[in-house]
Amino acid sequence: MSTATVSTRPGAVLADLLPASRVRDAALVLGGAALTGLAAQLSVPVPGSPVPVTGQTFAALLVGTALGARRGFLSLALYALAGVAGVPWFAGGDSGAGSVSFGYVLGMLLASAVVGALARRGADRSPLRMAGTMVLGSAVIYAIGVPYLALAAHYSLAQAAAVGLVPFLIGDALKAALAMGLLPTAWKLAGKR
Repeated sequence: MSTATVSTRPGAVLADLLPASRVRDAALVLGGAALTGLAAQLSVPVPGSPVPVTGQTFAALLVGTALGARRGFLSLALYALAGVAGVPWFAGGDSGAGSVSFGYVLGMLLASAVVGALARRGADRSPLRMAGTMVLGSAVIYAIGVPYLALAAHYSLAQAAAVGLVPFLIGDALKAALAMGLLPTAWKLAGKR
């Protein structure tokens, strides 16, 4: 019978509970990129919008929170670079930087770093703080994605917000609720091992 406990020191993220090594970090970065690419394939068109509902944003925020700012950013950078290079794993199997929704991918890069930094400060350990982290991460994605959509699709900023933000708010609230339960529960389970 083992009496080992999991360290839940301040400044740790869930990924830090695994034994530290460069191999671990590389596997986490690759896994985060792959998870985001797979989640992007869960794509549902939104009538009147060139931007579909996907699992991509949830995965990107989850990756940033679980891996921390540096590894989360690297995961999303790998995801973006591979997609630009032709890997068909953007929303709905798209690739390249020419899509009107590519700004959301760029927003996910920054958002993963922001939520990862907040997770290092314990934002992933309570439901209320996790909800705030998800809301902030989503806001960062929209702050880059919506203006990019406006430029790429030749919309006004108001039109871009109407088709690239408003239809997604209910889904974002559901994603935040899911994260509110998922990450704090993961910490609790890790602490009981």
